[in-house]
Amino acid sequence: MSQTKRIGGRVAVIGTGSRAAMFVRGIIERPESSVVAICEPNAVRAAYYNSLLQELGAPTVPVYKPEQFKEMLEKEKVESIVVTCIDALHDQYIVPALEAGVRVLTEKPMTTDIEKCRRILDTVQKTGEHVTVTFNYRYNPVHEAVKRALAEGKIGRILSVHFEWMLDTVHGADYFRRWHRQKTNSGGLMVHKSGHHFDLVNWWLDSQPETVAAMGKLAFYGDENGKRHGWARDYERARGAPEAKDDPFALDLEADETLKSIYADAEKEDGYHRDQNVFAPGIGIEDDMALLVRYKNGATMSYHLTAYSPWEGYRVMFNGSQGRLELEVVESQFREISDPQISGGQIHGRAPMPNPGDATIKVHRLWQKPEFIPVVMEHEAHGGGDRRMLSVLFGPLPGEQVDTGDASKQTANERDGALALAVGLLANESFKTGQFHHVKDLALPGL
Repeated sequence: MSQTKRIGGRVAVIGTGSRAAMFVRGIIERPESSVVAICEPNAVRAAYYNSLLQELGAPTVPVYKPEQFKEMLEKEKVESIVVTCIDALHDQYIVPALEAGVRVLTEKPMTTDIEKCRRILDTVQKTGEHVTVTFNYRYNPVHEAVKRALAEGKIGRILSVHFEWMLDTVHGADYFRRWHRQKTNSGGLMVHKSGHHFDLVNWWLDSQPETVAAMGKLAFYGDENGKRHGWARDYERARGAPEAKDDPFALDLEADETLKSIYADAEKEDGYHRDQNVFAPGIGIEDDMALLVRYKNGATMSYHLTAYSPWEGYRVMFNGSQGRLELEVVESQFREISDPQISGGQIHGRAPMPNPGDATIKVHRLWQKPEFIPVVMEHEAHGGGDRRMLSVLFGPLPGEQVDTGDASKQTANERDGALALAVGLLANESFKTGQFHHVKDLALPGL
């Protein structure tokens, strides 16, 4: 199966936002792989990535427009593609690449709606090819430690899970500044975060979701809430707006070299504004979401996501037939207006978050004292998951061994992508209907 084959060789990068940089660096660091083409409609952003290639000691590469994608695959003899464009456009590249026999690696979520998901799964069945989905949180060593403890039966059969995730007023707010603020682009935070949170639970439980019910609302961001809570400022986007100068939620594109290069300098090409006002009208996604999920193995999950918390991190509690496992991860204990991430916006960069906290895993078996599983928390690149994922998917760096952890359970394919996505899609549907919805009713091929 192609998802077990190492991605690499002659690689084309699809989309040149900030996330693409991790993959470009990872490919160039490995002599058996090379970037041979870029597919990107914005010439300024593409030029920035060609400059990055030169900086990394690699040659510049041809740039193709989206409508030239198939021509690029053939002309550049592309062996693998890395899809990092807007989530709603993933299928436009995944499907023709599969049909051409090209290996596909895509950022999560795999796609954003049920029709596009079916199209990808149908193509997989027709071609026999597979999609690798970059669920980098599976590679985080803290999450691996939880996986091992549960698989070893430390708390017996898992009966229920409670999962609380807090995004702070920098990271959480960022989804309301950019293209993610419209569900037509991102599917909302339920779909976008399905690639972290819901896949993690599927993986931890070694099961798949069956039924979902949810409630969600825009409680904090948006124009009405901004006025109600006293945070509103009257501007459309921060760049050039005097009203944004004292706004702690404003993003200063000029203060960060990367953001300036790939967004501020690129605006003249497509009119995209990366620094929109989070309290402006027209935001179409939720910032406060609660879910109930039932899994095939009988376990249930209650889940809550808050995108406006003063600190960032998550708590997960597993209740089992022999005890309880509790995970707490504090990625950032608090934020200050002077934190560089607020002006620089390196939210998904390689630098650690400010005011980092700790991670703890506590196992409390029935009739016994609690024990703590030792963990080492890394504060960069999704808890160290990005580095380990690159090692598994693209091969180790020269002179290193593959840092696999539980690699046999890590590499995710289109089925994993669809099962994670299903929870987010059904949550969105439940927001509208107020009813329970079932994964089987999605009629996804191969599930």
